[in-house]
Amino acid sequence: MSLAQQNANQNNLVALDVGARQAIVRIHLLGALRAISYLGEDLVPRGRKSRAILGYLCLHAGQRVPRAKIAALLWDRVPDHQARASLRQSLRELLLAFGSLADEVLETDAEMIRLNQRVCWVDSAAILAGPHPANLLRTDLAALCEGELLEDLNGISEAFDEWLLMERARFATEITGVFDEELHQITQADVPAERRAGLARRIIACEPTHEGASRILMTALADMGEKAQALREFERCRMAMQSRLEVEPSAETRALYDKLRSAQMRPKIEPEPGREAPPELRAGGAVSTPPTSRLRIGVIPFQATAEENTQLAFSLSQEIASALARFRWFDVVAALTPQPQMAQWDEAFLRAKGWHYAVEGNLISGADKISFSVRLLDLGSETRPVWNDRFEITSDMLDQLHEKVVAPVVARIDPVILFIEGQQAVQRRSGATSLVLQALPVFVVMQREPFEKAGTLLTEALRIDPQNAKAAAWKAFWHVFHTGQGWASDRGASLQEAQELALRAIRNDPENAEAYAICGHVCSFLERDYELARHYFNTALRLNPNITFAWAMSAATYNYAGDPDAALQHLQRYTALSSFDPNAYFGDTIYTTTYVLKGDYAAAYRFGKRAVRACPDFSNSYKHLLAALGHLGRREEAAPYLQKLLQLEPNFSIAQFIRTYPLARPEDRENYARGLELAGAPKG
Repeated sequence: MSLAQQNANQNNLVALDVGARQAIVRIHLLGALRAISYLGEDLVPRGRKSRAILGYLCLHAGQRVPRAKIAALLWDRVPDHQARASLRQSLRELLLAFGSLADEVLETDAEMIRLNQRVCWVDSAAILAGPHPANLLRTDLAALCEGELLEDLNGISEAFDEWLLMERARFATEITGVFDEELHQITQADVPAERRAGLARRIIACEPTHEGASRILMTALADMGEKAQALREFERCRMAMQSRLEVEPSAETRALYDKLRSAQMRPKIEPEPGREAPPELRAGGAVSTPPTSRLRIGVIPFQATAEENTQLAFSLSQEIASALARFRWFDVVAALTPQPQMAQWDEAFLRAKGWHYAVEGNLISGADKISFSVRLLDLGSETRPVWNDRFEITSDMLDQLHEKVVAPVVARIDPVILFIEGQQAVQRRSGATSLVLQALPVFVVMQREPFEKAGTLLTEALRIDPQNAKAAAWKAFWHVFHTGQGWASDRGASLQEAQELALRAIRNDPENAEAYAICGHVCSFLERDYELARHYFNTALRLNPNITFAWAMSAATYNYAGDPDAALQHLQRYTALSSFDPNAYFGDTIYTTTYVLKGDYAAAYRFGKRAVRACPDFSNSYKHLLAALGHLGRREEAAPYLQKLLQLEPNFSIAQFIRTYPLARPEDRENYARGLELAGAPKG
């Protein structure tokens, strides 16, 4: 843990665990069963009994379950041998649905089946687990994961229906215990009325007949001066209990109602909130300003226009902070508790905490949808917004909050900060990372003199800090492009240096997704080891599924290996996550390659033209554009692009391209050779 993080923790800040790994599969049992991979793929099998097997294993996560037990449960009216055969077929369908992840998620042998709970996030288990500062609170999660346990799997068999009924009863009992525990905690502490009301409302959303939550809400509303609402809450509770349970509220709940109605309970007069900061972040505290060589990103608790969404807004800010912490080159700090008054988060206060950037947001609820607006503030000499975006989801899509809001927010913030830090006339940071940030902008222009200077900066960064993974990774990437542009005097030596630096970056920081992605590109582009490259990219996306760079570069590897369909899927994810990418011509060039390989030359032309316009000195973009133009029969239009390519690479020829460009399949090499020949390129 860094010194800045230790100091933050000592002062009741959440310095989030940047090494936290994300589950490779997220499974929802509440409502209709859903399973989504860390790549966003739908893993749910079609067959209802295959889905039932998955649901059963999730509710017995970590246990070795006998095949005979599942077979008897799902095929209770057929002979044992037939039930076992049917189980094998349904289990096979489940394994096929999970694809390459099957061996990690499901362990099977001749007699037993087990779900590996260490690599799976299951909503029902997450609700019952203890709260964690990097995730939604349990009551928030319960509100997002509404629905009956495995509600789409009724009627599979009598035995399964009986088991499911018992599981639903057990879960209802356990979740009630969780709610009671959290209600007990807030009654034992001096918790603000707004916080008590928010917690109670979330419990009521999951269990409308929970009298303890109703009483907490009534009392909190009264303390807030909303006695009329408190009385209406009693009526809501009474009607819910009558319709669902056919009983009246308890004497304790009725007594509280009578007390409110007779005005014996006076609203609690709370001091008017001023501009003072919350205790854990009050200016003048003992928080130490981190060294200027390390960026510090603060996430301000998001605000909600509707009181009942206060806790959801706060949880969203925590999720964003946790996801941002996966980017290894800055520290992320977030407050422990929601703070409803924005006045306290003024510029002087934010700078006093040593923050360089701050993320803030608002949640606006409508009739059937919720809007989220998020912006990034640069806390330099003058505070200024440098990025903002807006997201909307319908109220029934709250369980997809991470996919629809959190992922694109963090994916877009990282490149914005990188771009700003790299464009400073006078560098605001010191140390090795500062030199890396100065070097990165040259990848946008791809001109030899500044590119050589960037290599010198990266070398100096490694001299200053030999353990700097970002410097080692980008120096390896520098060698890839130095070779690809034809500037390397000794291709073999550059290859060896790139290999050593990429592996060094991983050794220096085994949790660095960027380092794994660059190592993957070195393996595929320079070494032509596509299987090993896919392994590194897979690791990168597990460590940080929101790093757009890894999505784009992994697509290039799929192209080299001859799988443009998989490349297109990764590119589409890259596009969905990124609205701003200073090196967008990388992505456009990879799109061009993908469409050439797919035979869609018109689409390849559109992306290729955009790529060369964005970065006129990146030679590889011209090769793919020329191949597309050749196949389109547009040799005359290809002429100026060919002329520019030959200026950048005077020795370029079709033979040289086929020999050096890492296309694995002979038919792909032949397709490129034919397109380049039709465009007028020299054969060599």
